[in-house]
Order: sequence, then C-alpha cells, then structure tokens
Amino acid sequence: MEYKELYIWSRSQARQSGETKLWHESHNENCRCARAIDVAISSHYKDNSLNNIGAKKILHDYGFERVNFVLANMVQLNGTDGRYSPENKQWAMGVRVPYDDKHDRDRFTLNAHPGLVNVFINQVRAEWNALGLYDYKHCYDNSRKELNYSGQVVVLDPTIFKDEYKKPENQLFYAKFGNGCRPDALGTKVYGQCLHSGRECYYRRSEILGVMKLELVPEWAREKVMEITFKAEEKEQKDKEQAEDESEDESEEESETVGQIQT
Repeated sequence: MEYKELYIWSRSQARQSGETKLWHESHNENCRCARAIDVAISSHYKDNSLNNIGAKKILHDYGFERVNFVLANMVQLNGTDGRYSPENKQWAMGVRVPYDDKHDRDRFTLNAHPGLVNVFINQVRAEWNALGLYDYKHCYDNSRKELNYSGQVVVLDPTIFKDEYKKPENQLFYAKFGNGCRPDALGTKVYGQCLHSGRECYYRRSEILGVMKLELVPEWAREKVMEITFKAEEKEQKDKEQAEDESEDESEEESETVGQIQT
C-alpha cells in the first residue's frame, strides 16, 4: 500500500529548503492519523479492555512510520505523565520528531485517555516486533561511529523501507567501498550489494545501523558473501591475466618495430 510520505524535518527547515508544501501535506496527514487513532481507541475499547483490531487497522491505513511518529510525538510532549510506561517513554525518545512550534505539534496530539494511548502504543510496538527486524542489538557496539564498513555485512535501518519490504532479509547489505565506509570521511555513500536480492546499489551511512555481529549473520547470508567474494577474486584474476596478455602483445609489437627499423 502506498502511503503519503512522512516529512521528518521541521517547518523552519522546510521553509529554508523550499519544501513548505511538503511539510504542510505531511503535517495535515499527521493530524488525520491522530484523529483516526482517537476513533480507533474509542471504537475498540469495551469492558475495560482495548483490543488490537484498531491498532492493526491504523497501521494498515497509515503505515508504521507515521503511526510511530504521531505516537512518539504524544509521549515526548507529555514526558512527565506517569500513565505512560518507562518502556514507552524510552521508545518514544528513539523516534526522531523534529523540534517545531508547540502549537504545530499539539495539533496532532491525541484526545484519548493517556492510559489507553499507552496500551495502544504497546499494541503497535507488538506489531513491529512481530516483523522480527534487526536493530542495534544485532550490531557491534559503536560500529556506526567507529568501524570501517568495507567487506562487512551491515544492517540497514528498517525505517528506510516501505512497510511491505520491512523484512529482516532485506536489511542485510554487503558493503564494498565508498567514502561512507569510513566513519571519519566527509562522503556518506556506501556502495555494495543487497544480500537477499543481489541488487548492487548504495546507501548513506546514516541509513545503516552498524556492522552485524559475526555470530548473528545467518547461514544463507554467509553463503552469499562467499559467492560475492569468490566472483570478485575470479574477476580480479581474469583482469590480471588480460593485462599481462596485453603487456606481452605490446612487447612483441615493440620488438617487431625495432627489428624493422634495424633492417
């Protein structure tokens, strides 16, 4: 399903970039999402219980990125409210919601009872966890800031994928080269190959969570890496042999030319 693009920058940044229209479109969709969540909570709360049908429908209609964005905004603006669990407060801080005028952010807060919103967040997070996606705990500590990615299996940030492609196998990427491989480089592009699809492309370093712990790399991915490295070595050998053949041909041509001159 195609969702309207979530604009993750502030109104002021949008104005500076000439993208105010995109900001307004995304902001209005955030407001619609918030009102839909209110309706879902009201419709599916019965006998002191909130079923998860409403959460599933909202995720189907608006997608994970926007729903997470709206819910995280609500918790961030009410961080001292004890009706939100410590776990959900910590989760919300991990979602990037840009600093905007409080009036703008208030427009897509929820009217539902905070206790029910907390339950709704639990349900949305359970749907996310059910996807079985890789996250930072599957990567070496501080690898995003410290390690060179060249020749490594790295984990792509799942938020860069559309919901239908949010699958763990799509997150594994074999990094080959590019300035973005180095943590201290000015360039950000990391070139390589998607292990599941075999597609060669690049991602920005900011779109990569880090280097996957070796013991957690699945067997199928290890086999793909071996296949990639074998083909690279084979090509390197062929290129070397071709260069040597060309060098020998040039030497023979030079010898013939010298012989002709001498005669």
